[in-house]
Formats: sequence, C-alpha cells, structure tokens
Amino acid sequence: MSARPPNDRIDRLRNTFLSGRTRPLHWRRQQLQALRRMLVEREAEFTAALHEDLGKPALESFVTEIGFTLGEVDHALRHLRRWSRGSRVAVPLALQPARARNEPQPLGVVLVIAPWNYPLQLLLAPLCGALAAGNCVLLKPSEMAPATSRALAAAIPAYLDPDAVTVVEGDAAVASALLEQRFDHVFFTGGARVARIVASAAARHLTPVTLELGGKSPAIVSDGDLTAIARRIVHGKFLNAGQTCVAPDHVLVVEPLADELVRHLRQALFEFFGPDPAASPDYGRIVDARHFDRLAAALDGVDPAIGGQHDRDRRYIAPTVVLDPPADWVLMQEEIFGPILPVIRVPDVAAAIRHASQGEPPLAAYVFTGRNDVRNAVENGVRAGAIGVNVCAAHLAVPELPFGGVGGSGIGRYHGRHSFDTFSQLRPVFSKGTLLDTLRFAYPPYTRFKSRLLRRLL
Repeated sequence: MSARPPNDRIDRLRNTFLSGRTRPLHWRRQQLQALRRMLVEREAEFTAALHEDLGKPALESFVTEIGFTLGEVDHALRHLRRWSRGSRVAVPLALQPARARNEPQPLGVVLVIAPWNYPLQLLLAPLCGALAAGNCVLLKPSEMAPATSRALAAAIPAYLDPDAVTVVEGDAAVASALLEQRFDHVFFTGGARVARIVASAAARHLTPVTLELGGKSPAIVSDGDLTAIARRIVHGKFLNAGQTCVAPDHVLVVEPLADELVRHLRQALFEFFGPDPAASPDYGRIVDARHFDRLAAALDGVDPAIGGQHDRDRRYIAPTVVLDPPADWVLMQEEIFGPILPVIRVPDVAAAIRHASQGEPPLAAYVFTGRNDVRNAVENGVRAGAIGVNVCAAHLAVPELPFGGVGGSGIGRYHGRHSFDTFSQLRPVFSKGTLLDTLRFAYPPYTRFKSRLLRRLL
C-alpha cells in the first residue's frame, strides 16, 4: 500500500475507544477468546506462512510462535478479572476521613510494530496485552515476512472486532506515515537504529513507547556438564537459524574448557541436525538475501571450527562456530542475528564478566555453572535485561517474568501481568465527603493554631 496514512482507520479506532465499547470485561474476554480461536483454527495456515518466510519447522513454529501466544492468551484469560480490579490504598491521617484507590484504565489507541524474526508471536503477544487492558489496536506486521503478514491481515478481521483492531501492511514508508499520527502508546520490536526513529516520532506527540530491542547477549561457561551445556547453547543459538533477539550472541568460556566445549558443540549439532543441516527439516533459513549477504560476507577469510558452508539460492548458512575470532571482526562489533557463534577463551570468570560488560547492556546474559559464587558474581557484575542460569531463553516462557531490555537493549517490559500494566494507566482516585470538612484547617488565613496542627499531622 502507499505511504499515505490510513486516517480513516485510526479515526474509527479512536471513535470506538471513545464510545466505551472496549472497557467492559466481557468485551475484552470475548476478544481474547476470539484471538485464541484464530490461533487454533488457522494454525496450519500460519505454520505454512512461517515456513515460507523463514523455513521454520512446524513444531518450532508452534512452540515459539503459535503455542507461545496461546499461552499468553490463556494466562490473560485466567487472570483478567484480578488484573483489572482496583486496589485500595491507605490515606494519611491529615486527609481522613477519605478513600483512595488505584484503578487500571486503558490507554486508548495503541500502535504495535512487529519484526520479521518471530512475525506472529511478536505481533500478537503485545496485542493480547493491549486487548486485556481494554485498548483499540493498530497492528503493523513486518513486510520482510510477507506470507505471515498476509495471513495475519486476512485472519484478524475475521475474528476480532474490526472497529477495535485493524491491520495495516506495508514497508518502512508505511510505518513512517503511521508514526506521524498520534497514538496513546507505541510498542515496537526491532533494532536500535529504527527504535531511535520510532522514539523520536513518538516524542513529537509525547507518546509513551515500549522498545524491545536486542544486543550482544553473552553466554559465560565456567564449569559443569559440557554435554548438557553444549546442547542448551546450540538450542538457544540455532533456533530460527540464530535469528532470535535473546539467542546467545557469543560464548565466553574459561580457558581449560574451550576445546572440549567446541567438541561437544559439534556433537550437539550432529544430534540436532544430522551430518548435513541443509538437508534437515528442523533447521531454518535466513529471512532474505540482504541478511544472508551480510552474514556470508562476515565469514569471508574466516576459518570456522565448525560449519561455515552457505548457499545464497536457498538462503542457507550452516550452523557455524568460530573459535577465538579477532576482536575487530565485524560480528564482534554488532549483534550477529544469525547462525554464527563465536567462542572466546577467557582466563577466568572475572575476565568474562569484564568482557560481557563492554558496550550497551544486552537483552539477556547466560551463565553455565554449578557454583553459587560464580552465579552471584555474574548476576551482580553483568547488566542485562535478564539473566539465565544454565539455560538460554527459557525466561520468555514464564508469563509473570517481565520481558524487556535495559539501556541499549530496550525500554519497558511485557508478558503476563506486565503486558496488562504496559497498556494501562494506573489512575489514582481519591474521594472525600463534604459533610465533615476537615480540610478547613488547611484553608487560609493561616493561624498559629493551624500551623501547629498541620505540622504535627504532616
């Protein structure tokens, strides 16, 4: 579509919100139930689209996209009534008698801009929170996952209230046109460069933002069962062909274990994908030629310890491990976002923590150890959006853990109750009767008696 903003759709969403239709809990529950039906009834269609865009295996698509979002919806349905209830708070003696409470209120019309790497989950999981909070939503799927974008654009109006949820497809020009409009919240998942554009555009309207970004998430290997450690690193790194914002970007391994860890990584890759990952039905593909070319160019002149093969026509890059790359290697300067894993020897855990603390805080950091002192040192010494101990990326599957970054890896958080809170205003309500006007002691003229009384009360 053209870059001309769909003002009629935005106006329709605004009118729906102002009408009060989205506020009742029964409407929110109906929409969440409809979202659930869509995920169940259109599973085959969504799975085919995800395979077309990213080569995702069917089970991987269910676990990381469809099933994950179903879990978010089910959790919201179970807890919606409790989340939406106000809470009483204590009133200071000086203001008694009176009542005070906090009351969650929907923000209004929100914009969700999704990325291409998990194009279904990262569009619909924020939608779940926005609907639970009683908002109207404009959804912008990623044009870089066109099959999934088309499938979502066709399915959503068939299930959800079209006056409250609308989908706008298109490229970066469409997203820019949307950002010229006023929304009550903008939720963006993607890279830091575009996030700055989103934040700048939102600032012109004083619109709050949630920015879910990424960074160079380290995995520190100190000690433990290297067979299990290698399997967990391989699973976290090479899921979705490495195109995951919380994938371990690189491994920092204490010196004596490096060669043995590489051997175990090779064995884990063989177990998962066989002797030729290109022939494995369980290994995905790079999203497009531009990203393929970026990754393939980075491998020029590099001698991988494992893998390194690639095929542009099939957008295939083999699971690759590079041992001790130079510090100025391009993939050590930027988020890799692909199936290439640098393994870097460090003399001890303290050196690993120093290395992991360079640059912007990542979206996650991982430590593999059975020692409490190592775990505590990493938790206290590494600033990151989340810490995973002996596992990669599992924290996403815990609905009540907040998901989000810090510093360069993002602003704000969501999942479970945190999604509801992100798309709500916690409005204070204070009420005081007029029959007994105790506030008269605070009115002018200010006498010595009032001064003594107020100073004592306050």
